[in-house]
Amino acid sequence: MFTSKGKQLTELQNVFLEPTDSTHRQYEALRAYFAEGLPSHEVAKRFGYTPGSFRMLCHQFRQNPQRPFFIQPRKGPHRAPKRDPVRDQVIAMRKQNLSIYDISETLKAEGQSLSPVTVSLILKEEGFARLPRRLDDERPDTPRPTAAAVADVRRLDLQPRQLRTKFGGLFLFVPYLAAIPFDDLLDEARLPGSKQIPAAQAMRALLALKLFGNARHSHVMSDVFDEGLALFAGLNVMPKRAFLTEYSCRIDPACYPVLMRLWHAAVSPLGLTYGTSFDLDFHTIPFHGDDALVQQHYVSKRSRCQKGMLAFLAQDATTRVFCYANGQLRKDEQNDEILQFVAYWKQRTGQLPAELIFDSRLTTYTNLNRLNQKGIDFITLRRRSQSLSEKVTLWL
Repeated sequence: MFTSKGKQLTELQNVFLEPTDSTHRQYEALRAYFAEGLPSHEVAKRFGYTPGSFRMLCHQFRQNPQRPFFIQPRKGPHRAPKRDPVRDQVIAMRKQNLSIYDISETLKAEGQSLSPVTVSLILKEEGFARLPRRLDDERPDTPRPTAAAVADVRRLDLQPRQLRTKFGGLFLFVPYLAAIPFDDLLDEARLPGSKQIPAAQAMRALLALKLFGNARHSHVMSDVFDEGLALFAGLNVMPKRAFLTEYSCRIDPACYPVLMRLWHAAVSPLGLTYGTSFDLDFHTIPFHGDDALVQQHYVSKRSRCQKGMLAFLAQDATTRVFCYANGQLRKDEQNDEILQFVAYWKQRTGQLPAELIFDSRLTTYTNLNRLNQKGIDFITLRRRSQSLSEKVTLWL
């Protein structure tokens, strides 16, 4: 009997002598040192501290001897004064198959503000499961977003009428598009299209967003009801976000060189002057998939290398028009791309570019020598470091 009781007392003592969490261990260690007067090294060894960490613990305790070791009981009502009065009402509405959002809106209309999250907590406490997804005709009759019609060129109404649009400036470009066989160019280049949205209508829709200055195709959803935007594209309504964002993925890469050649041939008779000075640069389009065949390239905005598609761009320095692009480059081809642009410009215009401006790392010294031999002037740009900027400031 004595042994059993003594054993039981030992087990109860272990609750205090063998802490199970860090706060309890700190309390017992500090108590043994300050209250029982045990040596520092002995206390550290008993409670699993290194001598240095225990000295730091003692120092922190001296700085704040009133630090709490035990959790204070929470004061105040042990109930939810906002949820409890409407609990029965929430349960009654859930039995009518109303969702948490429907219940929240109904209570709000009655002057009782309760968020959908709070409604969900009440229902979870009462043992209700989540409702299955409902069809539109099964939902309460509440205001809903208006669905736009499906874009279909066959439903385009060309009857004379008046309309209001904020995209009226787009129609200033219509004479230029009418002066070239725009639809025939796209058909000859074999750009994808359908009976509902042919290639010409798809490209005019994308062109409208670019001319108006929309940052992304996904922003079109706020303007799908604008009749002027749809009329410029040649459709009854503007295509939706899903179509516009995926259209470029449907284009065969072999179509781009053909389209570029046909485009230059079509705009040449319009009297547009060719540029003489060009800004050249590489641009990395980040790739976030798992394809191991995609190479890593430098992304200037992020100052790092990552997987991406490397594109070479040539821009007219005067008109700011992009006159050449190649988005199928690999690392072993990028140094010679400047020569490819020179050959392309010579073939299309019959003359070499007069001046090229590009980053100093865009190509090799061997290719720079070839540009010299062709009589092409060029300017290479160095990285604008702080020391270089200070030197330029002193020179000025």
